[in-house]
Amino acid sequence: MGITHIVLFRFKSIVSPEAIQDVSTRFVALKGSCIHPTSNNPYIKSVSGGTDNSPEGFQGGITHAFVVEFESAEDRDYYVNDDPAHEEFKKLVGPFIEKAQVVDFTNGVFN
Repeated sequence: MGITHIVLFRFKSIVSPEAIQDVSTRFVALKGSCIHPTSNNPYIKSVSGGTDNSPEGFQGGITHAFVVEFESAEDRDYYVNDDPAHEEFKKLVGPFIEKAQVVDFTNGVFN
């Protein structure tokens, strides 16, 4: 079953809108730059993201959300632990982020 990987960021207040746009664009571009070591093909099913616009008021300071979909837990695990493109992205984004939260789930599995 597929895995949905949700990443939530609060950017530091000193980060410019241009830098936030650049980081966000690079995040979404991981769909094409993360290459599976066996198939040598991109393995991320989809990446989407945007700036929070919820009127509910429960964001806890989170400003941006990204959703990454994987075909399998194995693909997600490779992405999280070993993918060189993802590792480079984490190094890039680190200095800009005040807070990050990550939640993964398999659709329909509640136990």
